[in-house]
Amino acid sequence: MASGNHSSITEFILLGLSADPQVQALLFALFLMIYLLTLLGNLLMILVIHTDSNLHTPMYFFLSHLSFQDLFYSSVTVPRMLENLLSQRKAISVKGCLAQVFFVFATTGIEACLLSVMAYDRYAAICHPLLYRQVMSKQLCLRLVWGSWVVAFLDALINILLALSLDFCEVQTIHHYSCELPSLFPLSCSDVSSNSAMLLCSVLLHAIGTCLLIFFSYARIVSTILSISSTTGRSKAFSTCSSHLTAVILFYGSAILRYLMPTSGSPLDLILSIQYSVITPLVNPLIYSLKNKEVKAALRKTMLKYLQCLRQHRREIA
Repeated sequence: MASGNHSSITEFILLGLSADPQVQALLFALFLMIYLLTLLGNLLMILVIHTDSNLHTPMYFFLSHLSFQDLFYSSVTVPRMLENLLSQRKAISVKGCLAQVFFVFATTGIEACLLSVMAYDRYAAICHPLLYRQVMSKQLCLRLVWGSWVVAFLDALINILLALSLDFCEVQTIHHYSCELPSLFPLSCSDVSSNSAMLLCSVLLHAIGTCLLIFFSYARIVSTILSISSTTGRSKAFSTCSSHLTAVILFYGSAILRYLMPTSGSPLDLILSIQYSVITPLVNPLIYSLKNKEVKAALRKTMLKYLQCLRQHRREIA
């Protein structure tokens, strides 16, 4: 159906967040600030974890990979959004759009897998503290991280290979600020039933598969914590999980809704996408640093070292 249209359509138009030039200028300033803060926060988190020997534990190993993933995640969508906010013709090539679809899908999957792995790590630490070092060995941690990346990229590859066979109609407008797989289906003249079925399977794999791991991990964690007689012990155990739970709710609540609900180009679609692709990478370092005494202590130590080096450098110059 409409087989000739696929070759004639070479680009899509991303309508973005607003057509008002003044609003676009404000949005550019806002999202540029968010992006720079995201880069700064996640790079600082990676630096602190790798330089402070007290943070060389499985939990912070996973957290450093989550920060790296958030850098990658944010860089897939935000720079293109900033470019479109400044340009009058907000076009993206079909190949560029499909490439962005692939990386958005992959990074969303990686985030989901890493969050579930971190839940399992908390389960091992709280429910089996004496065996924690044996259970969460360095080799297992590496395998879990690499497994998260491999599963997510394979899943994204399968979906994008199916999307490559789609024929696109004359309608080129995407009611979004970036290319996401659900946004392409209404533009296709082809039968998208197989694509929709594969997308649903992928979402259920990540949503149900990773959510079940998180649910069962925290079910055991809560059961173990409630059996602790000491109030201080219960409070300390809960505090180690609060940051992760906050990150899980922020990410899963918006990402699952976005990929399961029909694409309508409504403000809700945009808000959900901004939540998991822009806001979550920004707030994750804040969540883990503000609620974690070890990270705050390591941050202070790193800043003091930096200030001492800066003072010493100034003295040498003087």
